[in-house]
Amino acid sequence: MTTLLRSTPGGAGPVTARAPRPVALALALGTVYVVWGSTYLAIKVGIETIPSLLLAAVRFLVAGVALYAVATRVGDRVGDRPTRAHWREAFVLGAAMLLAGNGFVTVAEERLDSGIAALLVAMVPLWMAVLDRALFGARLSRLAVVGLALGFVGVAVLIDPFGGGQGPAGIHVPSALMILAGSASWAYGSLRARESVMPTRPLVSTAMQMIAAGSMFVVLSVLRGELRGFAWSEVSAASAGALLYLIVAGSLVAFSAYVWLIKNAPAPIVATYAYVNPVIAVGLGALVLDEAVGLRNVVAGAIIVAGVALIIRARARTGSGAAVLRRLRQSAP
Repeated sequence: MTTLLRSTPGGAGPVTARAPRPVALALALGTVYVVWGSTYLAIKVGIETIPSLLLAAVRFLVAGVALYAVATRVGDRVGDRPTRAHWREAFVLGAAMLLAGNGFVTVAEERLDSGIAALLVAMVPLWMAVLDRALFGARLSRLAVVGLALGFVGVAVLIDPFGGGQGPAGIHVPSALMILAGSASWAYGSLRARESVMPTRPLVSTAMQMIAAGSMFVVLSVLRGELRGFAWSEVSAASAGALLYLIVAGSLVAFSAYVWLIKNAPAPIVATYAYVNPVIAVGLGALVLDEAVGLRNVVAGAIIVAGVALIIRARARTGSGAAVLRRLRQSAP
């Protein structure tokens, strides 16, 4: 997950910047696809011997502080300094997206397979469409409505929310619903971020949100009692490696690649990570952790991914308009 899914302004004007090289584009996309798709597996391995909220606290505090130290020294250091108002908004956005959005995923993976978690998180674009309509009156095209219907049907097939506390294939329904709630919270935060007063440098803004969320995770971890009886000396090498991977690859490297993509690639291409990530996550979960991939999961996942693809296509048509579609065609091989 990330905090900056935006189209660049001025899309209707002529594109004067030189198009990125296909190799650079493929490398950046591949990084986002693979690394973000693998973070669900890393979380699952990390929480084997590290408490869930503590894992998230360390991940975002370390990544946020490191990113902030670098990002604040680049760009407009005088006119774009973080203010108290910026920090207040960073805590709001950090709570909506990272604390609830990512935190619910981390806690839910205590009882859910990583692949199932990724499929449920894939609902974020659908929640964004729903909330954009409910809160801001955005129009939903017929294609978007079909995509929404497919997405929610896919979730119903996957978890059977009316079938009791334990869904099909051993899916823990309360944990699945927790991820859906977190995805809705992430979507709300993403929509709010469009109008938020934050530093214009995206890396600075994101670092502030990571620091804010990490601080809140520390408090919740203490309140949950995760530190009682916990010792870092008892953390397995696999969990420690997973935490390091989440900090460096998941929160720093992949995000940097994503920021580069949204500045250099058409929005519809960048948005494809939303339906590629869960496919990679399911595959890695099955390959590394022997997570079951039954026919029901495959069918439900395919329905969800199809719904997400339709939503992204609908947003490309109605959001950025013909200019984005023209740029997408121009960038095609």
